[in-house]
This record gives sequence, C-alpha cells and structure tokens, in this order.
Amino acid sequence: MSTKHVALSLIVYPPRPAKGGLGVTSEDLECLEYGEFLNDVIIDFYLKYLLLEKAPRQLAEQSHIFSSFFYKCLTRTEKNSEENPNLSLAQRRHKRVKRWTRHINIFNKDYIFVPVNEESHWYIAVICFPWLGEVVYEDSVDNDQHQRLSPALDSRSSRSCSSSSEIKKICKRPCILILDSLKASSIQNTVQLLREYLEVEWEAKRKTHREFSKSTMVDFCPRVPKQNNSSDCGVYLLQYVETFFQDPIVNFQLPLHLERWFPRQMVKNKREEIRDLILQLHLQQQSGSKN
Repeated sequence: MSTKHVALSLIVYPPRPAKGGLGVTSEDLECLEYGEFLNDVIIDFYLKYLLLEKAPRQLAEQSHIFSSFFYKCLTRTEKNSEENPNLSLAQRRHKRVKRWTRHINIFNKDYIFVPVNEESHWYIAVICFPWLGEVVYEDSVDNDQHQRLSPALDSRSSRSCSSSSEIKKICKRPCILILDSLKASSIQNTVQLLREYLEVEWEAKRKTHREFSKSTMVDFCPRVPKQNNSSDCGVYLLQYVETFFQDPIVNFQLPLHLERWFPRQMVKNKREEIRDLILQLHLQQQSGSKN
C-alpha cells in the first residue's frame, strides 16, 4: 500500500494575534527547490514579510500589496448566471474584488503592488501614485530622498527644504510599472484591466468620475535584470519588490533604466534564503507555542 504524503503545517504568517495570517506547509517548501516554479503561497508569504519586516516604515505605510489571488479573481472567466447584465464588464470585474479594499483606500497610497501569474509566468505590476492626476515636479533634498508629497497636501507646500542641502527636481508620475523578467506578451491587456479597475474603484471610494487612460496613467516596462532560465520568474518578482523597498525609484523621469538594480547572484541565493527564513520562523513559532 502506498502511503499518502501529508503536508505539515510549518508557520502562519504573520503569526497570531495578527489578522490575515497565511499558512505555509512543508509541501509549499518543495517549490523552493532549484528548477521548480514558485507557488502562490511562497509569493504571498514573502511579499507580506517584505512589507511587514523589511521595508522602511514610511515606505511600507505608503505601499499596499495585493495577494496573488487578487488579479486571478479580477480576471477570471465569468459565469453567465453570476453576473448582473446591467453592469459594464469593468464594473462586474470590480464587483468580484470590491471586498479586497473594504478596510483600505488605495488612493491614499503611493505604490500598489499587483502580482500577476499568466500561463505559469509570474511578473508584477506596480501602480504608482494613483492619487495623482498629472505629472508633478517637486523639490527634493538630496539627504532625504524619501520625503514625499502627501495626497492631502498641495505640491507648493512640500517645498520647504534646508538651505544647507542640495535641492534637485524629481518627477512623480501616475503610472503602471511592469517589472517582468521575461517580458510577457499580454502586458497591454494587463495594464488596461488595471486602469479599468482603478476607474471603478475611484468612483466607489471618491464618489466622482475620473478617467484612467493611456495618457493619464501611462504604462512602461523598464529594463530590469532578466532571468536566464525557465523557472525563476517568481524569484525575480520577489527580488524586484525587495529591491524596490531597499532602493526605491525616487525619480520617475523617463526612461527608467534598472538593468543594474541588483546582481544575478542575489537571485541565485534567494530560494535558499526564503527556505531558511521559513524554517527559522517555524522554530520560533514552535518554541513560542510551547512557552
């Protein structure tokens, strides 16, 4: 008789009493072996970890990361019986994911991260400055690159800078960045779906109409470090987000060149790093439950 492999629960992250904990099992750990595709659990776990524990606090507060299920739910094929025919296609899509932003207003954030998996290929869309209606140029003090223009403030009020510091102009641009280690072919479809989502979400949250078009919410695919095999797309997605938090894009003046954002060796070690992290958290949670 063959014995069925049982997946062992390793961690819940973030651990209780925090809400929204994600369970990671021994089976999930197997996709961290070299040559395997990362699954949605590992993607979502590490993105949560980066936001909660690795990102500088101010940048974390300016950011929101959707789970990998968000885009899947937004774009799933609809059944004829489940949808209201009086709603537009964009409204019907939005209705499926409306609950995802019950407790958050994404238009109060600077960066919205949307993991995408299409035909077993991972990449990430980063919606930047969705609250901004147009490109703005503001003064930035070199010794404080992360000073931000709050959605609640007029751009003119953000110009108080120390006279002893070098002041330069930086560009903030409402846009959708596609960070993709292979450059998928369906990018235009993805960004259009996200624009339509933003338009309906704006109406739901702000109770006014705002157009998110190719001219008001531009999309572009900066040159980024690329994978050199067929299985590391998920690892690169995670490294893009980790590097974004460590070395954020401050100036959105086009074109963006990020080819040297991080060395390939960093990605080569990432699977082992994530595996070690999960096992370390497993030991911590085990010892915590015994005390």
